[in-house]
Amino acid sequence: MPEVIVEKVHKSFGALEVLKGVSLSVGRGEVFALIGRSGSGKSTLLRCMNGLEKINSGHVEIAGHTLGGDAKALRSLRTDVGIVFQSYNLFPHLTVGENIMLAPRIVKGIAKAETQKIAREVLQLVGLLEKFDSYPDQLSGGQQQRVAIARSLAMRPKVMLFDEVTSALDPELTEEVLTVMETLARDGMTMILVTHEMAFARRVATKTIFMHKGTIWEEGPSKELFANPQTQELRQFVKSDVK
Repeated sequence: MPEVIVEKVHKSFGALEVLKGVSLSVGRGEVFALIGRSGSGKSTLLRCMNGLEKINSGHVEIAGHTLGGDAKALRSLRTDVGIVFQSYNLFPHLTVGENIMLAPRIVKGIAKAETQKIAREVLQLVGLLEKFDSYPDQLSGGQQQRVAIARSLAMRPKVMLFDEVTSALDPELTEEVLTVMETLARDGMTMILVTHEMAFARRVATKTIFMHKGTIWEEGPSKELFANPQTQELRQFVKSDVK
């Protein structure tokens, strides 16, 4: 049974149709990369999977939850589906540890001592255990993004969504964050990521999807897709990304 099922999803903002009948299926432990030019619908698709954007029509099932239920059902979905954005969204007045402990305590009702243990475990995973008592403004951008990933992992999600998480970082800090994501992939986390990091997509993603004008224009195993683009649009995109 796939961990993520998206069937014929349409999404419009006013008269602008952003997603035009998108369908995809992600198996447990697979890593899917969504690539394409700005405005192709990648981030909107990701946000629809988490219920942050309401779809106009179609069907989304993720981590055993069907989208479109009431607020309670949506909250339940979000306990199993983590999402990390380009902006870290850490609470500046809370320490790193407190930022991570907050959701497990409030949403899942886990005792404080247990949330501390969880926070230390996920910080260890992203290589920042020593920053437990630091505040966000004492961290670099790459470290803050790794804390944001740790915060999502503290909820023990079944699926992780990443939306351009490295686009605001310089190359060195980008590498820090990608290393963490590669570790998650190796450990079997089901992941869908919107990314401009083509080398990372080629190396780590099970499958890459090229979106163009609100549709899935091309898809396939990552190495094959990049090595042998079938359409002029993907050939141009891959060529323009070569640095």
